[in-house]
Amino acid sequence: MKVLLLENISGVAASQFEEAGFVVESLKGALEERELIEKVRGTSILGARSKTRITAAVLDAAPELVSVGAFCIGVDKIDRTASSERGIAVFNDPHSNSRSVAELAMGEIILLMRRTFEASTQLHGGVWNKSSAGSHEVRGLTLGIVGYGKIGSQVSDLAEALGMRVVFYDVSHVLARGNARPVSFRELLQTADVITLHVDGKMQNQDLFGEDEFAAMKDGACLINLSRGFVVDHEALSRHLKSGRLSGAAVDVFPSEPETGGVFASPLRGLANVILTPHVGGSTEEAQQNIGQFVSARMIDYFASGNSLLSVNLPQCHLDYDSGAHRLMHIHHNVPGILRAINDILADRGINIERQVLDTRGQIGYAIYDINQNCDAELLAKLRAIPNTIRVRVPGLARN
Repeated sequence: MKVLLLENISGVAASQFEEAGFVVESLKGALEERELIEKVRGTSILGARSKTRITAAVLDAAPELVSVGAFCIGVDKIDRTASSERGIAVFNDPHSNSRSVAELAMGEIILLMRRTFEASTQLHGGVWNKSSAGSHEVRGLTLGIVGYGKIGSQVSDLAEALGMRVVFYDVSHVLARGNARPVSFRELLQTADVITLHVDGKMQNQDLFGEDEFAAMKDGACLINLSRGFVVDHEALSRHLKSGRLSGAAVDVFPSEPETGGVFASPLRGLANVILTPHVGGSTEEAQQNIGQFVSARMIDYFASGNSLLSVNLPQCHLDYDSGAHRLMHIHHNVPGILRAINDILADRGINIERQVLDTRGQIGYAIYDINQNCDAELLAKLRAIPNTIRVRVPGLARN
């Protein structure tokens, strides 16, 4: 059983897979599709972060592949539809790096309002420019948070602790933390001294902040984007920074990001009071260890027991696993008659069903069975022959 981990995933993940009996290969960098197709052959579990694109062609190159792990929040680089159609579970970790991102956001708010980055850059260039002009405490300022989820709400708590007033906008109805106040998007633009973005990667968020939004912001306001690169029009942001309409920005994500060591190009380069970081919002050792532990644990459990809780693409099925039971997992198209066909095959073999659970998600159905006899090759072949079957698996068996 082989595990392939890309993009310098925390060693905690490799250790957990090895303890579970897998052979692990870890690579520091991402792989292009052609390279990954060659490398993934024979792999049961594939893990990557935010750079590797896992396409249908990659999935087809590894018929033994049981699950794919995004050791990060975003799963937009993984073809989830193709994964579901092949009975491959996709897991991520939407929680473990939220504190790291929130802390960086708060640190950048202070650095921008005190013009610390600009002063440091000048001093590195040999210029001593001690001045209070344009430097402000964050206490009493208004922070506008766009996206009040796991990260945005933590930023809210930290900002209030520093004495900031917090307003937020979210497309969903969410509970305010502390004294934070929900407002319209327009009111947030017009009232916030600092705006920080914490939205997801859905396409409706593309160019969420462009010329009109910057024009509506308060004079001298600052913008922070630690969410997705395509959310902000960087050309428009650059114009408003150069004109002085905005007094600063901190950007961690970009529409086009090079590989580590590559050449970085952006209209924001070289601008005073603009903090640029290379997509490191969640890149703390603590976050990466927690992510490595969480995602690998979910994938190991799915491989061993079929439990798909927190999978981003398969139905959410959980059945407490008794190591003495004989378990089988059946992934299929969500059409009538599948369970009856499975039950008929088991009944014809004189097999008793001790426990079972079924769930569906869109066009996919997933059933877990505990039965009183071993699943031999003949039984597995009959189950796989049921029309609309996608994959049949037993613990420890990768190939369908």
